Amino acid sequence: MMTKAQAFSLALIVVACACVRAVGGEIVTREVEYEHDGTVLLGYFAAPADASAERPVPGVIVVHEWWGHDDFARERAERIARELGYAAFAIDMYGKGKLVSTPAEASALATPFAADRSRMRARAKAGMEVFAAMDEVDAARLASIGFCFGGTVSLELARAGEPLRAVVAFHANLATPLPAREGAVRAKVLVCNGAADPLVPMEDRARFIREMEAAKADYQFIEYAAALHSFTNPGADAHGIPGVGYDERAERRSWRDMSAWLEEAFGAER
Repeated sequence: MMTKAQAFSLALIVVACACVRAVGGEIVTREVEYEHDGTVLLGYFAAPADASAERPVPGVIVVHEWWGHDDFARERAERIARELGYAAFAIDMYGKGKLVSTPAEASALATPFAADRSRMRARAKAGMEVFAAMDEVDAARLASIGFCFGGTVSLELARAGEPLRAVVAFHANLATPLPAREGAVRAKVLVCNGAADPLVPMEDRARFIREMEAAKADYQFIEYAAALHSFTNPGADAHGIPGVGYDERAERRSWRDMSAWLEEAFGAER
């Protein structure tokens, strides 16, 4: 893990900083430019306004869907800060400004990472290290959550044994060429899956459970009745992809399940 000084030598905090009124107070947000393997990346940080070096709070990495680092990922980061009181960092896997709108474009960006899980893990770890070095963040209490492609990324961080307290994967691809070794998974792993998701085959679900059992991981696998792929994203239906759709009930239940999972992993202390 990088020191705070090393990470900030790679990261440029954009001067513009926003304060957003929240029910329990204010949150602060800022864009964070950083680099990995020659690629400039743009993340988005959100935290309670009273988080500081003197009062660091647990941190949650948010990994975007295969569309890229978009408003959905940023909204989830803000919601974590506002509702749960944690710092959050929506990392960037593709590169600054790389957003797409068609499945073909998204596949072109996501497939190289799916084919090279070591690269996927390294790119996500770069964002995690920049985040962990921030003054507002308690680096001893980190988690990663992700959606679709981002859920797969978060699971790969868990399989790699990164020092995370928890990982939550929403409607993720569960298959991997690098299954977790026994004792390697340090995070508590929660998978939130749509029971009717045709993009996550039953065999992949069963294989994932066998993998977690063999790794002796602390995990939970939840299926939400009638939910399709991307059930957490209100904009999921816009692309007209078969098997993909928003489900308000499943989103609400999975957010509640995630919140409880993070609270257990981080402990009662804030």
